Amino acid sequence: MAEAETLGALLTWARNELASAGISEASLDARLLVEHVTQTTRLDAVSRPDRPVSDDERDFAQQLINQRIAGKPVHRILGFREFYGLNLKLSEETLEPRPDTETLVELVLDEVRRLGGEDRPWRVLDLGTGTGAIALALLSVLPEARATGADISADALATARANADMNGCGHRFEACLSDWFESVHGRFDIIVSNPPYIREDDWSDLAIEVREHDPRRALVAGQDGLDAYRRLAAEGSAFLAVGGILAVEIGHDQKESVTGLFTEQGFRLRAHGRDLAGHDRALVFGPGNSS
Repeated sequence: MAEAETLGALLTWARNELASAGISEASLDARLLVEHVTQTTRLDAVSRPDRPVSDDERDFAQQLINQRIAGKPVHRILGFREFYGLNLKLSEETLEPRPDTETLVELVLDEVRRLGGEDRPWRVLDLGTGTGAIALALLSVLPEARATGADISADALATARANADMNGCGHRFEACLSDWFESVHGRFDIIVSNPPYIREDDWSDLAIEVREHDPRRALVAGQDGLDAYRRLAAEGSAFLAVGGILAVEIGHDQKESVTGLFTEQGFRLRAHGRDLAGHDRALVFGPGNSS
């Protein structure tokens, strides 16, 4: 690597390396990686660009830049990701939370405010919780709520538990090892899930950052991408409290098919939300006779 002797020079080198390798967000990724290596901030880059860089920092930066060029996502390299203002650890068996999923969180919170307000003791079930992102985002806004995060992966549940503790929600978060509803007990005011919804044939077309680093079973759901929704629709009403809601993230072209699966099981579509790109991204259902 070039002999970058200062923070400013290291940032410039990292950005140029990533850009030359065709990384689309080279500037952002370079900044995140260099800040991680040097334990600095954006303010440091502006106010102290001449801060000296050590040999160890240069070597560490080289290692991380090489990983990013090889296709490892920047947040996998860092080991954490921000979601809805929370800092979340990642692990091999957790899906990296994406900004699109914040659409689901916001849609659920809109319904919560309409149904009774943020201060009620809401009971939340997050199916396929992964890092705990959705459950913890809801707990961060709903001070009296309690959440159960269910997942088939013990590794994911350990990560979710650590994230709950790290974000001050540990006393209101319960981890449950379960294949969807299999080991879940009780009824919930809010059932929420970002289930797998990629079609089997589309797996090979996903970006290398997703295909080689996100867990496959958290993404792929059969030939039509609807297997998880079928189970959620068929079994969800047995775990939903009176007046409760069931909310899911969907693929951009799945609104009609997913809505059809739920209406066949007696649900009614209450609300839908679009992501920042304008794509259908989240649906909220209630019992068919709900107002």
